[in-house]
Amino acid sequence: MTKPYDADSRWLGAVMHAAFFLLLGGALARFLLRHPGEPRTPWILALSLVLALLHLLGPVLSGPGTSDPGARPARRRLAWLGLVVAVWMVLVVLAPSFAWCAVPLFYTGLRTLPARAALVLVTVLTLFVVAAQLRLAGGFDPNLLLAPPAVAAIAAAVFLHTERQAARQRALIDDLIRTRRELAASERREGTLAERQRLSMEIHDTLAQGLSSQRMLLQAAERVWESDPDKARTHVRGAASVAEHNLTEARRFVHDLAPADLARGGGLDAALRALAVRESGDHLTVRVHVEDGGRAPLLPDRVQSALLRIAQGALANVREHAGAATAALTLTVLDDQAVLDVTDDGHGFDPAALPDAGSGVRGHGLPAMRARLRQLGGTLTVESTPGEGTVLSAAVPLEAPGTDRPDRRKAPR
Repeated sequence: MTKPYDADSRWLGAVMHAAFFLLLGGALARFLLRHPGEPRTPWILALSLVLALLHLLGPVLSGPGTSDPGARPARRRLAWLGLVVAVWMVLVVLAPSFAWCAVPLFYTGLRTLPARAALVLVTVLTLFVVAAQLRLAGGFDPNLLLAPPAVAAIAAAVFLHTERQAARQRALIDDLIRTRRELAASERREGTLAERQRLSMEIHDTLAQGLSSQRMLLQAAERVWESDPDKARTHVRGAASVAEHNLTEARRFVHDLAPADLARGGGLDAALRALAVRESGDHLTVRVHVEDGGRAPLLPDRVQSALLRIAQGALANVREHAGAATAALTLTVLDDQAVLDVTDDGHGFDPAALPDAGSGVRGHGLPAMRARLRQLGGTLTVESTPGEGTVLSAAVPLEAPGTDRPDRRKAPR
């Protein structure tokens, strides 16, 4: 794709080429009209033709230029510029009317040379123009002495200012492109980290907990295998049921679908009851209480999925660590929020002494729950005292961005 400053540079170059040939043609016409039949005419014609050809064939003879104003010009380009200036100087010596062809040469020199060398060249060309104009006037003229330096100074200043502006524009565009690339890379990294966190939470709340349940059931079966075969088979069937449920969760997890309990229909209410039945056993009884006025099935899918995953994680902690005999899931749907409370009568713990995520007991589940709720603008509260059980409360505001609150007018009364 053509950059804007490249197009502007080509347009300015075309204008300068046209101006050069107009000035060269005008100077040649003036000389031929005022000095017909002079002996130097063939030289003037030949040098004019050579200068025109050199200017016309400049890109071929001097080699490709560079768009970097700070780069050093190639030797071929320097040689070409020196030849053009030398031919022009000879023409000015033979016919002073060719002096004003120096204006386009200012531009050529400024484009080709570094700033300091270009200013030296412009100064030399200006002196030649002043000398030629004074010679052409046949005497001293203050205007001819001061006008060419003024024109040269304006031309050089405008060109150098334009080049600096173009350089700053190129730097800004390069910075913008680099910033956009860095931003895109940062967004990709953040997306990767977010997806890793989601995968971590999903694996912890589904596969890891299911495998933990299977292990506990199989260990229990092994302990009573000889003494009570019927109970052992019951434990094995329970492990098989958990494995089947885990397989369903894994398939839905791969396809990024809703939890299996929600996919069966009936909404969060039915899913919590199915979870309670699955988690209840010989040593733990889980009860469910719903206060929603029939509105739980109308909760946004993201809210239902998050609260169900939190219930799964909380019950896994109760089963593995609390030593509780009973646990309760209480879902309360208010006008502005949905609250899930998980209580147990276990031995409790000190919430202030919780280990960091990934360090062991209760270390991964609670941070994962908080991360889920944080995505929905919700909060997690844990109240527990050693020997007095635990109350875990997850609250999700239904007006939070991303919860897609349903139309309450459709709720059954």
